[in-house]
Amino acid sequence: MQPRCLSLKSLSTLALFLGVASVTPLGPLSHFALLPERADAAEPSPIRKSLARIGNTSQDPNYRQPWLPGVTMSSSGTGWVVTKDRILTNAHVVSNARFLTLEKENDPKKYIATVEHIAHDCDLAILKVQDPTFFTGTIPLELGDIPEIESEVSVFGYPIGGERLSVTRGVVSRIDFRPYAHSGIDSHLTIQIDAAINPGNSGGPVLQKGKVVGVAFQGFSGDVAQNVGYMIPTPVIRRFLEDIKDGKYDRYMDLSITPFNTLNPAMRKGLGLPDDDKGVLISSVASAGVCAGYVKPGDVVLAIDGLAVASDGTVELEGERVQMAEVAERKFRGDSVRMTLLRARAKLEVTVPLNQAWPFAMQANQFDVKPTYVLFGGLLFQPLSRNLLNSVQFQNPRLTYFFEAFVPRELYKEHPEVVILSGILADPINTYLGEFKEGIVEEINGTPVRTLSDLADAFAKPAEFYVLRFVGNGRPLVLERTAVEAARERIRSRYGVQKEQFLEASIR
Repeated sequence: MQPRCLSLKSLSTLALFLGVASVTPLGPLSHFALLPERADAAEPSPIRKSLARIGNTSQDPNYRQPWLPGVTMSSSGTGWVVTKDRILTNAHVVSNARFLTLEKENDPKKYIATVEHIAHDCDLAILKVQDPTFFTGTIPLELGDIPEIESEVSVFGYPIGGERLSVTRGVVSRIDFRPYAHSGIDSHLTIQIDAAINPGNSGGPVLQKGKVVGVAFQGFSGDVAQNVGYMIPTPVIRRFLEDIKDGKYDRYMDLSITPFNTLNPAMRKGLGLPDDDKGVLISSVASAGVCAGYVKPGDVVLAIDGLAVASDGTVELEGERVQMAEVAERKFRGDSVRMTLLRARAKLEVTVPLNQAWPFAMQANQFDVKPTYVLFGGLLFQPLSRNLLNSVQFQNPRLTYFFEAFVPRELYKEHPEVVILSGILADPINTYLGEFKEGIVEEINGTPVRTLSDLADAFAKPAEFYVLRFVGNGRPLVLERTAVEAARERIRSRYGVQKEQFLEASIR
């Protein structure tokens, strides 16, 4: 069971994600103002003045009819002053935003805000406020360190159940490397606490001794687990703030390798490893990842950046055992990592340049982008994505396979975008083409279709007939160009199609 984000939407959609705030380029963290000791108890006023309820009027994209706007809804979350003129919150709190407002305690005015930076892979965002008077009487909250297990923390926010600021307390119960529900595929360092974290708490600061030690962002519903909430720890927050200092967010770096533990004594002997509980086997290396050409399947990673790697794939970092991927995650685009490998029983050192983030986002939840599509002869073509699968209940098991095996089987080599016939706008021109619905387009007139742009280019080329072939289907779909042109305005008028294709956004 995956945890859910905790932004507060309408009561019928409480299970939807919280928003995560992103930041703008900032000065050194030492410029943050330190709050008084135990400010969360003895002096609540400075903290309360520096917190805000975030109202988000959002509009989700329409994947069933991508030429039409999606449903508009309202949600709320929490944000806090991270520098003298910026607000930090969760990305899921402000995703797909059309209009954002901020409210402070004891201030009747609603302040208009905009998203300046957003990081969907780590669920954080930075907001810019139009009216600088919002920051009158506020102070930036200082970032602290990772709290110790069993230490007490306080969660501030505007959750369901009232209009005023809420403060709950709990104990740090676990520090772990876990999935972030917002993107659906990214995993980072998280801290589990037993304080009550409810819809609306998302984006709110978690404080200990007057310093922010995390941002509340997700938790389990009560029917799954009681008093299990998660916060984003300060190493993730600091990395996000550092990343955006150049004015843009470059995303997390990923090694794109699959480790396999070497706990089995027989395996260790076979690999030539001593009985010292060190070293982890690499079972696969993604060809599109940064380690391709440097690390090979069958290699054993003994150390990364000088940190010994245990047989379960963990390293000791800042006094905590974390997955070795955390070492790369704390670096930035343009950095590198050093690895000590054992290959065919011989040691070697390699330096892996972190020159790009993972290039394919098809399996992640997508936000703040319009769905891409091509409509031709009433046939709707779209690239396969998590958003599309969540919107349309496809019955073709081949689509499920292509989605789940896209990375493990490296299907992206042949299909950087998996282009499918997702829908048919019924018309005499396509009356007998239902069998091809939900099919994966392989080629048009002999030209391979690897991306949606390839498909659009193929339809743009003059031809008397367009012969489409689909993966696993021996029969072709044939369209006559003169018939398509004759039906064009009829289909557009009947179904309210304003634009027959949109290619600007990309799922990659």
